[in-house]
Amino acid sequence: MSGLQKSGQKSGHIVCFGEVLLRLATPGHRLMRQSESLTLEVGGAEANVAAGLAALGHETVMVTALPHGPLGDKARAALGAAGIDTGPVKRAAGRMGLYFLESGAGLRPSSITYDRAGSVFAGCEPETFDFAAALDGAALLHLSGITPALGPKGVALARAAVAAADAAGVPICFDGNYRALLWNAWDSDPRAILTDLMQSATIMIGNHRDISLLLGTAFSGDGADRRREAALAAFDAFPRLQWIASTARHIVNSDYHRIAARVDARTGAHQTPEANVTGIVDRIGTGDAFCAGVLHQWLEGGDLAAMAQSGLGLAALKHTQPGDMCTIGRGELEAFSASGGDVRR
Repeated sequence: MSGLQKSGQKSGHIVCFGEVLLRLATPGHRLMRQSESLTLEVGGAEANVAAGLAALGHETVMVTALPHGPLGDKARAALGAAGIDTGPVKRAAGRMGLYFLESGAGLRPSSITYDRAGSVFAGCEPETFDFAAALDGAALLHLSGITPALGPKGVALARAAVAAADAAGVPICFDGNYRALLWNAWDSDPRAILTDLMQSATIMIGNHRDISLLLGTAFSGDGADRRREAALAAFDAFPRLQWIASTARHIVNSDYHRIAARVDARTGAHQTPEANVTGIVDRIGTGDAFCAGVLHQWLEGGDLAAMAQSGLGLAALKHTQPGDMCTIGRGELEAFSASGGDVRR
């Protein structure tokens, strides 16, 4: 980026850490039992955030591990094509993590089946990655609750990344991304593990339900009041936490959602009006696009309203794109307006 740096604007690259997956999806909203072919996409929560930020002009670095062979080559090429620095990506013998998507239609929701046990990334030890080198000069580390949900080795990996960011004085954005199917596959304690990781976070991506899981507390309010009550409880529990970003999604059917975005700080909050998102092409990756939109304005020094609107805009626009990754540029994002409730195309 060129030009003078704005007040509050952060300098440095963004490090995203997590597993990259291949997505195998049924075409034409078919069920798996109806399909004789599958489409192939590259994604993964943290990689999706890296791609979204890269499309908006930010320097992003992906720390992950991929297998040798054509599937790993495909994944690395897709990251590079999205504008992500793949220098720290490790390669090893083994398998690629997969997930299978059956896209919903009308009143039938989408369905995901994971096939990622024993992947190269899930088998990594913390010393596999040079976190200190990747974080040198970084503005932010982004990771999510998906990595520790993979098992004890995933917990060790997440803790090592967080410890390295703490040592380097790099702020952390943590997206809870609670995946019950992954946590339930092993003898886990998600509340204790996620609470420990959240202690180091500056930014949290998550709503009142995520906070309730972390704190073991039910919040009695409704709507915006409940979200504020939950946010204040999280700020009390996590002294380093400064911002909490979340969405509220009302699903009319698989092709029509109403979405509002909210960002809470210790001294205030901003919640957008709902945007009507219609003609949905692909919902997968929209939460990651929201995260990228919020972080975009955080990096630019934007206020709470700018962060919430940017997150809403990128999430809404991602619904119009097939695949996991969002490739919306700055001009398209800036043209987005929630006042009419639709995405400009």
